[in-house]
Amino acid sequence: MSGISRLIRSATLYGYPELAQSLGLNTPALLQRVGLPHTVFDAPDHPIRLDATCELLELSAQQSGLESFGLRLGAKRRLANLGAVSVVLREEPTGLAALETLCQYRQLINPSLNTRLELFDDAVMIREELLTDASVPLRQAMEMAVGVMHGILQELLGPDWRARSVCFAHRAPKITSEYRAIFGCPVSFNAQFNGIVCHRDSLETQLPGRDANLARFAQIPLDKALAQSRQQRFESVRQLVSVLLPQGRATADQVALHLGVDRRTVHRQLAQESDTFSAILLSIRKDLVAHQLRDSDRSITDIAQLLGFGSSSAFAHWFKKHHGASVSQWRQTH
Repeated sequence: MSGISRLIRSATLYGYPELAQSLGLNTPALLQRVGLPHTVFDAPDHPIRLDATCELLELSAQQSGLESFGLRLGAKRRLANLGAVSVVLREEPTGLAALETLCQYRQLINPSLNTRLELFDDAVMIREELLTDASVPLRQAMEMAVGVMHGILQELLGPDWRARSVCFAHRAPKITSEYRAIFGCPVSFNAQFNGIVCHRDSLETQLPGRDANLARFAQIPLDKALAQSRQQRFESVRQLVSVLLPQGRATADQVALHLGVDRRTVHRQLAQESDTFSAILLSIRKDLVAHQLRDSDRSITDIAQLLGFGSSSAFAHWFKKHHGASVSQWRQTH
């Protein structure tokens, strides 16, 4: 993924000027430093670079001394900031149906944020992953994304709704009390994923005041927009590899099975994008391991499993081959 400049909607930074001002930050100077235009806040659909946005959040946290900067910014977002998608979400019969619809239209809101649901007997796991390369700092952006998701659920389900737990893959901040206060549930760091675990029964409760006709009316332009901006095949492959990797099933056969095509079709489509399956797998592993070693305190054994390796020794051999140093040496250097 290196070298790809990803664009997101400027609505992602909703509430930034107010929060930055309250903390004494020089917003124009920060925007200039990361290469974002001063007009970034003028319109919600203005396209801006993801890497510059992530860097802006990190610099804002550093200069303000507020480790929870991204989280606070996410807490300022409202369901209405999703535009037409918010109308459809409000008219879904349950919170779970709203989540499934949100995943369906996520491409229109933020194509660089991959949101997936995993259903269990008594729980629903919401996994969130930002699709970017290893050089982009993700801590603040990831906390903002999870905070936005939590706020959406609380607005749909009511202020008394509580998640089962919230998870972040990076290491814990010096002060964690604000995280517990915002989420109202246990918060884990150095976790296996970024996201939220919910009680399934709370998401399957009927939402009040549903108007199915209004939802169908709002979906017409959304479906047209979605059809016009379908992800390229290689992007779908990247998302599937990221999900299947910790399970040790990130193979071309498994990806083809999930896409409903044969393996040759996957390779052919990737070739049309001047890409290969092995290159995508290597890219994702290199990006993921860099983030894990730099931003978390997880053990080498845990990271090896996350990257789909059967043993720590196999992971160590792969790492030295591609990075020219041992895992411990790289971690100390960075």
